[in-house]
Amino acid sequence: MRILLVDDEVELTDPLSRVLKREGYEVDVAYEGQSGRQLAMQSDYDLLILDWMLPHQSGLELCQQLRSQGKTTPVLFLTAKDTLDDRVMGLDAGADDYLVKPFELRELLARVRALLRRSAATETNAPVRLRVASLELDVENQLAYRNGRLIELSEKETQLLDYFMRHSGQLLTHGEIYQQLWQDEEQPSSNVLAALVRLLRRKIEAPGEAPLIHTVYGKGYRLGEGS
Repeated sequence: MRILLVDDEVELTDPLSRVLKREGYEVDVAYEGQSGRQLAMQSDYDLLILDWMLPHQSGLELCQQLRSQGKTTPVLFLTAKDTLDDRVMGLDAGADDYLVKPFELRELLARVRALLRRSAATETNAPVRLRVASLELDVENQLAYRNGRLIELSEKETQLLDYFMRHSGQLLTHGEIYQQLWQDEEQPSSNVLAALVRLLRRKIEAPGEAPLIHTVYGKGYRLGEGS
C-alpha cells in the first residue's frame, strides 16, 4: 500500500513517515502543496494524508483540484482547525476523513487502516483507470482521454498502453514488451511492435501535444513527459 504524506511540519512528518513505514506501508513525503500535487498526479497512491495549511497551495485546494481532475484516492486531513464549519468545509472539498491535531498515533493508524480497507473494497468492483500526465486510460472499455479528446483503441493498443502506464518513467525493453503482450501467443516478427507503437503514438499524441512515448534506441521504450 502506497501513502503520500503532505505536511510542512517536519517535526511531525518525519517521525510519522517512519511509523507508517514500520507498519509496512510505502510512504512518499512532500512538505508543500505544489510538490504534493505533482506527486499525487504522477503516481498511484492508495491514500493521501494532507495537512490543511501548506505553503504554496493549501491541502484544501489540493484536495479540490485532485477531485476536479477525477482522482478518487482517499484523503485524510490532518489539521488544527477543529470547528464544525471547518470539518464541513474539508469534507465538502472531497476529504474522506478528518483528524484534529494533536492526535493519538493509534487513532491515526486505525483511520488509515479503515480508509485503505474501504478503498480496496470499492476498487474491487471499479473499472481500471490509469493516468499519466494529461493521458487517462479506461482499460475495460478500451478508451483513452487526452485534453478533452476521446481516443478509441484496439485490444493490443490498450494492452500496450496499459503496460506503459503501469511502468511510467521506466525503460521497457523489446523483450519485456513482447513477453507481456504475446506471452500466450506465437511471438510476431520484430517489426510488429514498432508498427503498434507508431499507431498508438498517432492516436495519443495529436499535433501540438507533448510526446509521451519515447524510443530508447536499441533497447525499447519509455512512457512519460520529457525525453
